[in-house]
Amino acid sequence: MLEIENLSITYGKHMALEKVSARVDEGHMVAVLGANGAGKSSLLGAIGGRVKPASGMIRFRGADLLALKAHERVEAGIAMVPEGRGIFPPLTVAENLALGANPVRARKGQAARLDEVFDLFPKLRDRRAQIAGTMSGGEQQMVAIGRALMSNPDLLLLDEPSLGLAPIVVQEVFATLARVRQSGLTVMIVEQNARAALRLADHAYLLEAGRITGSGRAADLRNDPAVAQAFLGGADMATH
Repeated sequence: MLEIENLSITYGKHMALEKVSARVDEGHMVAVLGANGAGKSSLLGAIGGRVKPASGMIRFRGADLLALKAHERVEAGIAMVPEGRGIFPPLTVAENLALGANPVRARKGQAARLDEVFDLFPKLRDRRAQIAGTMSGGEQQMVAIGRALMSNPDLLLLDEPSLGLAPIVVQEVFATLARVRQSGLTVMIVEQNARAALRLADHAYLLEAGRITGSGRAADLRNDPAVAQAFLGGADMATH
């Protein structure tokens, strides 16, 4: 579904990504793991249209994605949940979710999709009239994911969905993402919580200092001693 080839991104003299290549197959969840500053968010931003690459190619269903503006990528079927959630705090939960359904591709079947989001996040159904800015960080993340799903995406991009959340809330968010994955939606997730991401993903890429340093089946990487040392605090993933 998504092909990235020799993608480089620079900010002034700083090289954020250097000749990164990756792919995401339809119906799969792919994780991009790395420390803060590794270039993960830059990669996702380039796919979503928030960052302009210096060179390289991104193809979505065979078409040149870099030729499309950010809003055109949403219409093409790509939805992004940015780091920090990016919801509209003064609006209610219902109003935030309705904004997600603004793309033309999302208007048909909007009511059924809203029910699906409420089934994923029962709290949002109960709090649809609540001002989003008064909710906890975990609840706001649910709003952000729900809003993205309202756009009827073929590919969901998640940028650090567990960032800043309490451990128990992280478990709740990842449990919901597991249900999203089971629905067959294609997902690309950028995440510092390597343990949680590798439990969930089909495939993973390891990103260090702007370069892909490893990739493979998530189950294999989870049990790789070198990966455990570099990304999992030296602990064997299989024991957790």
